[in-house]
Amino acid sequence: MPSPRIAIAQSPTEMESLALLWEHLLKQQSHTVFQKFSWNRLAAQMFGDRMRPYVVSVEADSGAAIIPAAINHHATGQVEFLGENLFDYRDILHAGDVEVLALAWQQLARCEQSIYVAGIEQAAVSVRWMNIPLSEFAPAPVVDRSLIDENAFRLAHSRLGRQMRRLEHKGVHFRRSSGNESASIRRLYQAKREHFGAADDNVFYDQQRCEFMIALAALEGSGCEFFSLADDAGTLIAGLLTFRDELFRRFYTIYFHPQWARYSPGVALLYEVTAMSLREGLTCDYMTGEYPYKMRLANSSRPLFKLALNAQELRDVAERSKWPKAA
Repeated sequence: MPSPRIAIAQSPTEMESLALLWEHLLKQQSHTVFQKFSWNRLAAQMFGDRMRPYVVSVEADSGAAIIPAAINHHATGQVEFLGENLFDYRDILHAGDVEVLALAWQQLARCEQSIYVAGIEQAAVSVRWMNIPLSEFAPAPVVDRSLIDENAFRLAHSRLGRQMRRLEHKGVHFRRSSGNESASIRRLYQAKREHFGAADDNVFYDQQRCEFMIALAALEGSGCEFFSLADDAGTLIAGLLTFRDELFRRFYTIYFHPQWARYSPGVALLYEVTAMSLREGLTCDYMTGEYPYKMRLANSSRPLFKLALNAQELRDVAERSKWPKAA
């Protein structure tokens, strides 16, 4: 392979030089919103005190590859991907000759650190992770629009339809807004932080993560939608933050007010937004984890995978004999 161009971006500023290549590679194969340059650049900026960017780029006449890696300061230098704990789906970017991707992995292995990457979609495994040993991580439940329409969905979950009407009779109003309404998004994450405290599964007890999501929602603008249930006094009864991703609506954060738990406002809101999404021709992605409230509505799920290797194992994978060695 003649003279590949190799670069390692170790700051948000250095990442800017990769923006054009990054966007070009995104167009070559199917990816999720979590691979967008703007999302990764924002994560590198806002979580730089926790995870130092170590984005490997290899470009040659025969192809190009980007591994959006970062070094976790709080895990003894472990290599992860950008996005801290907030990106559900992880992936590398690649087009062209597989040798280019191999060179990128060899560069990353030179960190001499373990690596952990979780949330790799099955669709990406055979395309971009073909030489990497992966194991099962968790399923991602979905309501597939090709398997059910709005009317059939509402009929199948008529009890939740009645629950929505009960909430309406109690003065609870449904509202749809965009990510540009930062005050509403802040209200969602502050409520989730305050009402659910430091519970094991409440990643948003961390204020820095809340601030990131507020910034990300504003960055996406109309591509981010916030659905809410609130009473006449303005109390947030339930909230759901989503992202539009081509023919998917990604259901990212859901919240309900504990004092209204008997009315299941969170599940009722999930039901209503799912029905609306089906009417709009969208598949509803409930994201990582088969929680009961998700499985109650989902009609299928997608398997996700993870990569967990120590430093020696990563070197062994990167240096497989059928791949060329980095210069």
